[in-house]
Amino acid sequence: MPLLHPQSLRHSSFEFQTQRSNSTKRLLLSHKFLQSQSSIISISRTRILKRVSQKLSIAKAASAQASSSVGESVDKTSEKDVLKALSQIIDPDFGTDIVSCGFVKDLGIDEALGEVSFRLELTTPACPVKDMFENKANEVVAALPWVKKVNVTMSAQPAKPIFAGQLPFGLSRISNIIAVSSCKGGVGKSTVAVNLAYTLAGMGARVGIFDADVYGPSLPTMVNPESRILEMNPEKKTIIPTEYMGVKLVSFGFAGQGRAIMRGPMVSGVINQLLTTTEWGELDYLVIDMPPGTGDIQLTLCQVAPLTAAVIVTTPQKLAFIDVAKGVRMFSKLKVPCVAVVENMCHFDADGKRYYPFGKGSGSEVVKQFGIPHLFDLPIRPTLSASGDSGTPEVVSDPLSDVARTFQDLGVCVVQQCAKIRQQVSTAVTYDKYLKAIRVKVPNSDEEFLLHPATVRRNDRSAQSVDEWTGEQKVLYGDVAEDIEPEDIQPMGNYAVSITWPDGFSQIAPYDQLEEIERLVDVPPLSPVEV
Repeated sequence: MPLLHPQSLRHSSFEFQTQRSNSTKRLLLSHKFLQSQSSIISISRTRILKRVSQKLSIAKAASAQASSSVGESVDKTSEKDVLKALSQIIDPDFGTDIVSCGFVKDLGIDEALGEVSFRLELTTPACPVKDMFENKANEVVAALPWVKKVNVTMSAQPAKPIFAGQLPFGLSRISNIIAVSSCKGGVGKSTVAVNLAYTLAGMGARVGIFDADVYGPSLPTMVNPESRILEMNPEKKTIIPTEYMGVKLVSFGFAGQGRAIMRGPMVSGVINQLLTTTEWGELDYLVIDMPPGTGDIQLTLCQVAPLTAAVIVTTPQKLAFIDVAKGVRMFSKLKVPCVAVVENMCHFDADGKRYYPFGKGSGSEVVKQFGIPHLFDLPIRPTLSASGDSGTPEVVSDPLSDVARTFQDLGVCVVQQCAKIRQQVSTAVTYDKYLKAIRVKVPNSDEEFLLHPATVRRNDRSAQSVDEWTGEQKVLYGDVAEDIEPEDIQPMGNYAVSITWPDGFSQIAPYDQLEEIERLVDVPPLSPVEV
């Protein structure tokens, strides 16, 4: 057996160990590689499963969304059909469909059952066409091919008082104030005022009567309330009105002092106190029985109470026309629209003939000369006079009489005209943010024009802008920024608006003044981006 050199043995041993070490390293590397590949495969599998899960979720969501969209599309289509059908109903007062007027509320549709329900919210409970609206709404919606049942409910949300925040508390919740005036005594003005008030109450409105004749109050005779004395609220120091058949009543005759014997300024103060410190509560209509004449008392009433409209009472005589004309001019000057003329004691029927003991033409002459749109004739009736003396108004004691029907027509006229006036006043002056201009359309005018806000602000004529003694302009041209914009515009009765500016200044701008201001012409049209 050959002998090997020890060094060769060491060398061989070293090579063997090296080879063994390299083999171990390769095995370790192979193991790590397999582990990494396994991890990669595991990660990839996880990612794939996650992506698949995400795609399934997206697909489910898309499917649900598509299903929901289909449902919403169906609902929107049905809603559109119903609103289109209801838009065929035109409000005779506003000349606009009831959808545009915002009367349709709480619309609910179940197309599977073919059921439609909604509420028509009117501006007054005394709306004379509410039955027509209800019947017509049922008819037009039921005509849709898929509708099997229609449920219409009627409600009323009375219009909020104009500039209520600037009124005495007692008047702040009264929607409409109606003046019944003749400017002459003995023509039946109180009879018309009381019967008109109870007619409006019979139509479903909340009504009050204010007897403004301190020298000769008629209300205590014409109505018979259980409590005939006005009470005071000691904590609030306000007057609690008495009531008769649901109508609130205030008269100096209920103050326990009968008729007043006092001078004019004192009378104006008494009327102011009775009117503004009474707890009228929420009323749709307050009917004011105006005293005769056109003096301090009448002017005080017109200035304290924001009159919505006036009803003029006259008789056929020429002498009555002369006095009534003065009253109409007073209301015109104070921007109170006269909506109707009532010609009392026109005629009577006997032996199959009609007699006119006081002549003809006074009422029609008022209508013709002053452009008042409505004329109502009241005959001479013993029952009408007797009801005034008995304490029960004619429209209550005999609601089916010819006189009651005339007052019913008058009530419908007053409700419609008040609604129209409020609509005109609320939209008379507005701010167009796109044109950056004040848009003006004065009530009873077809003309619409634009004003630059800075020009309106510079034309303020109040004591804060113009020195009352010298007439010197306090607010100079440069003091008003050219790009100034109003923050708020609120109507003030029938004659002006209150404009609030960014500096906190509140400008009273009468319609007459706005009509005289330099107008904007050739306003450039808006670009699509601006629109």
